[in-house]
Amino acid sequence: MTPLQPGDRMDHFRLEELAARSGMASIFRATDTRTGETVAIKIPHSEMECDPVFFDRFQREEIIGRKLDHPGVMKVLANPDRSRVYMVMEWVEGRPLRELLTEPVPQERAIGFALSICDALDHIHSAGVVHRDLKPENVMVDGSDRIKLIDFGVAGARGLARLTFGKLSHLMGTPTYISPEQVRGRRGDARSDIYALGSILYEMLTGRAPFQGPNPLVVMNQRLRDDPVPPRRIDPRISPQVEQIVLRALERDPRHRYSTIGELARDLEHPEEMAAASRVAGGADRTGKQTASKRAALYALLALIPITILCALLLVARQA
Repeated sequence: MTPLQPGDRMDHFRLEELAARSGMASIFRATDTRTGETVAIKIPHSEMECDPVFFDRFQREEIIGRKLDHPGVMKVLANPDRSRVYMVMEWVEGRPLRELLTEPVPQERAIGFALSICDALDHIHSAGVVHRDLKPENVMVDGSDRIKLIDFGVAGARGLARLTFGKLSHLMGTPTYISPEQVRGRRGDARSDIYALGSILYEMLTGRAPFQGPNPLVVMNQRLRDDPVPPRRIDPRISPQVEQIVLRALERDPRHRYSTIGELARDLEHPEEMAAASRVAGGADRTGKQTASKRAALYALLALIPITILCALLLVARQA
């Protein structure tokens, strides 16, 4: 099949320009010739259309997109009469958040972005959907700093069968933002999106990702084994309360993270209500407390030795 080009017609759509291209699909800005509306058209590459795993994934993305209706989430538009496989979506003006991360984002603005993402995630989680690939490339920002979440290609949804990942296993999240439980091969839940948002907020505030390495395997291994450098060590201008929020979102054990996106949003809205003292990274903090407790127990035991010896000597003296 001849690849489509700008200027080509497809059903009642005229393709205007190639907006993005990945290894699996191309996205065009297009015009609906019946309404004059500008839309985005996602068209799988011809070799992918014959792949049943990819086709299942593509269908799921459309089903999930159709059930979501929120100003912070890109809409998938109904289009029942199609001559080939493609998806019609609203055209989103703006640029990916990634393009803003060439340097740290001021704290107030970073929190504003995070709160907008929280609002969108709250909607999708309420609908039983987990994004599972939240990253700056999948957050569009317009000229007024309004955001839209895009690309639900690996999202999970309540009521839909699990995907057979096969060739798509490498697409189950992005190494820089994937949660530890996803690294271990679990599907992930709403707390996985919270972890990813924590990673994005960390990067906005510090100008660097929480974990870095020469290849994805190193980065994912760090996520399982290490704790991120506390943000204030990178930039002391970050408030202790915001540091606490970020590190709680980045807890390795999902049981220690925020349990809902609403809880995270409440702390971001009122950071002044959090404890004033900065904390060390969650796992490191717990490890430090455990080490201190063990050290204190050891010192207490050592202190008891001379007392025990003295008591024994007194007992012997009395018996004598």
